[in-house]
Amino acid sequence: MAFYRHVGTIPPKRHTQHRDDSGQLYFEELMGEEGFSSDSSLLYHRNMPSAIVDATVWELPDQSTTPNHPLKPRHLKLHDLFPEPVWPDTDVVTGRRLILGNADVRISYVVAGKESPLYRNAIGDEMVYVESGSATVETVFGVLEAKQGDYVLLPMSTTHRWTPRGPEPLRAYAMEANSHIVPPKRYLSRFGQFLENSPYCERDLHGPAETLQGKGTDIQVLVKHRTSHGIVGTAMVYADHPFDVVGWDGCLYPYTFNVSDYEPITGRVHQPPPVHQAFEGNNFVICNFVPRKVDYHPLSIPVPYYHSNVDSDEIMFYCGGDYEARKGSGIGQGSISIHPGGYAHGPQRGAYERSIGVEFFDELAVMVDTFRPLELGEGALACEDPGYAWTWAGRGPGR
Repeated sequence: MAFYRHVGTIPPKRHTQHRDDSGQLYFEELMGEEGFSSDSSLLYHRNMPSAIVDATVWELPDQSTTPNHPLKPRHLKLHDLFPEPVWPDTDVVTGRRLILGNADVRISYVVAGKESPLYRNAIGDEMVYVESGSATVETVFGVLEAKQGDYVLLPMSTTHRWTPRGPEPLRAYAMEANSHIVPPKRYLSRFGQFLENSPYCERDLHGPAETLQGKGTDIQVLVKHRTSHGIVGTAMVYADHPFDVVGWDGCLYPYTFNVSDYEPITGRVHQPPPVHQAFEGNNFVICNFVPRKVDYHPLSIPVPYYHSNVDSDEIMFYCGGDYEARKGSGIGQGSISIHPGGYAHGPQRGAYERSIGVEFFDELAVMVDTFRPLELGEGALACEDPGYAWTWAGRGPGR
């Protein structure tokens, strides 16, 4: 994300001395992607950022997955995973329940009421969508305020923590990549600026405005990382608080983007899902389905045509409005539909004809399409609606 930002105090020239009022030298840290060949930022710490005094095993929540076998569409009711007595003692980091995953991305869901530990994902970028509630996200770059409808992009290895705000719980949909998550290349100039045909632009991305100063010593940070045996966790203890940055600059930093700032692209006839794309990672994309005027050809059919997306699994998280194509299927707020590659899918019974003449869709959904099959996590197995696959036919097996 090549949009330069400067926060706090930095020296006039990089890799040169930067001292406090007493003459103490600050410690410069380069945080960069793809070895020294992509976006980066320079952070200036009061203390040495590599000084750890302990490292122990952090036992991650269940990360196992089960193949979607036999192959079928599925409906998951995420709100069933966190009943009222559970969420007040749950945090956004350790309370996540794995819903879906493959070698490129893992999707989790959590309903949280308490502050998380300090945390860093050393596997890839995280994109966390706030379904409802609000939170303060403290990071090594500074503070972000997250509200309903916000995507929160946390670059790989960004130390941060979540603190829910307000009386209602924080409902968060976490997409953890094994790569970096960026805007679609087709919406960027060859120098990285958003083009005029992009559905959002630099003004819609909100990064930290000031640094923060954490206090204390022997500070624990939970780190998620990879080994030859898969995804594991380590609890590192730092000699000094990681939030000791007095200034930074560069093109790599966390930010928020609210789904209400996404301007939908529409047409006279039904537009394919790529027009809804907001971000992409390695072998997957993230799309927004937002309230919008729909197809205006006099013979148009506004709901999607039936389609076999042969290379992809399509995962739709329903987080607002009334989704026309799924009426009669039991899908509502907090639902996920899984339409796997190898299966032709489309509107529910009656929705195709019923949509004719409709001028506006009041719907809100986050879609993830993957180019490798997704497997089911323990959270998916715990909240599946077993009758969904048969709703198009109106009857189940053996009937």
